[in-house]
Amino acid sequence: MGASSHVRRRWQYYARSVGARERGEWVLPFISRLECSGDISMRVGSRCLVPLVVFLVPMLLHCHSSRPIDVRTVRSDSAPPHDRISAVTLSNGTVVTFDSRSHPVVLSDTLRGTVHDIPTAIPMDSVQRVWVSRTDAVLTAFAVVGVAAAVAGAAALIALATKQSCPFIYAWDGHRYVFDAEPYGGAITRGLERDDYGELPSLVEDHGVYRLLVTNEVNETQFTNQLQLLVVDHAMGAHIKADEFGRFYAFDSLAPPTTALDQDGRDLRPWLANNDQLIWEPLTPPDRAHGARQEITLTFAKPRAATKGFLVARVATGLWGSQMIRQFSQLRGTALADWYARIDTSRAQAEALRRWNFREELYALQIRVEEPDGWVSRGVLPGGGPFLAAERVVALDLSHIRGDSVRIRIRPPYGFWALNSFALAYHADRQFRVSALTPATARTSDGRDVVDDLVSTDARYYEMPHTGDNGVVTYVAPPLAPGMSRTVFAHARGYYRLHLDPATPPDSTTLARLFATPDAAAVFAAEQFAQKFPHATAAH
Repeated sequence: MGASSHVRRRWQYYARSVGARERGEWVLPFISRLECSGDISMRVGSRCLVPLVVFLVPMLLHCHSSRPIDVRTVRSDSAPPHDRISAVTLSNGTVVTFDSRSHPVVLSDTLRGTVHDIPTAIPMDSVQRVWVSRTDAVLTAFAVVGVAAAVAGAAALIALATKQSCPFIYAWDGHRYVFDAEPYGGAITRGLERDDYGELPSLVEDHGVYRLLVTNEVNETQFTNQLQLLVVDHAMGAHIKADEFGRFYAFDSLAPPTTALDQDGRDLRPWLANNDQLIWEPLTPPDRAHGARQEITLTFAKPRAATKGFLVARVATGLWGSQMIRQFSQLRGTALADWYARIDTSRAQAEALRRWNFREELYALQIRVEEPDGWVSRGVLPGGGPFLAAERVVALDLSHIRGDSVRIRIRPPYGFWALNSFALAYHADRQFRVSALTPATARTSDGRDVVDDLVSTDARYYEMPHTGDNGVVTYVAPPLAPGMSRTVFAHARGYYRLHLDPATPPDSTTLARLFATPDAAAVFAAEQFAQKFPHATAAH
């Protein structure tokens, strides 16, 4: 089946889903991937045009029907038969993992499945996040799926935003491709083109070769300027991390926060201390008094003599924040092309946009450190894609702090950030060696050789204009010295353009307010969310 036909059937499914929703039936969102079998050459052929089709459309779900809907039936006719809810994260921080043979169903306001062969019923208003996985296809599991928020009575909301950023990179683990990276999120035009450094934890050498599968799975054109591997060989036990500029650090240990509190004094440490399935992502403020932002304060133990620290944060762009990229762009209406041209040709215009993003913290989060004179911004945490929480290092000047603790504050706007974990390190003096690998081969799903487009930063791009476009890129793996360990990162550079065809005049009044008034963008996003989901309340 061609990519365009596949997408058309997806949208036909969505139309049926909306109709079911309006009739009061429970409709589960899903993620599905086409299975790719056989050798590598088959994987880049027509059977692999859409190895991961993401269909995450915001849905308001009212659970007034008593009709059970099996998650296995909620997909397009062409979807493989084993998409399933694999786990849920509850609002109290408990993760419930269903048995692999269980196919959970929603009956009225309750999710029912089996856990350790025991029938289990979970009220949907206690669910914070739903995880969907495949058990027999290209991926063994797909990570971030969505957020559930409690609403009045027995109703529940699963707010899933259509992905609006960046390609997917899959790493070959010796058996299948595993979704490992989402590079250059938020770079929506050439003037915002940027580098991205994402770890590939699943990548293994297979007969002397590393393989990546790069896909376009959304309604946009993606332009990849460079795609190389950075191979870091290091001593056993070292934690290798990268910052947004491609600088690497080797840490002996990473210390989680001793406390993590929100503005109401709620303990968030269970959510923010570990790389796990607890992801803090409130979509909307609980009331008007909370404004447009959360305020989270993290405390870390500090050696008294330490004057520098390294914050290691695993975060992602929030699902609603990802959706707002499209809505912000649509405000420009018929002037969108002119705005692209200004950003692409004027460094001053691009820099003004970056300064606005720094102020608003929509897709770049300021790291504030408490010093004797108050809170001081000491670093910036870049955003990324909405489906994988990526780790980044932010070096912090701690020379003004006295005592044996560090207090760090972040103020993410509601809906724009998904926070997984934070840790602090004080020493980065372990030795390691970095090797840069350029592609040995790069061939697209329609048979084109694009290796020259990916070897260096230049005027050539590997362009993926259609949903379903993909290519396989290979690299010659260097030998690993005995007694050493290896961590591999994908260094990708590029940008993308959303497929928009605005026919209305620009909303100059709203645009002026968003750029002139602090927090106006976050307030606008909250208002848009409330219009789409009028019965929703905050997830926490």
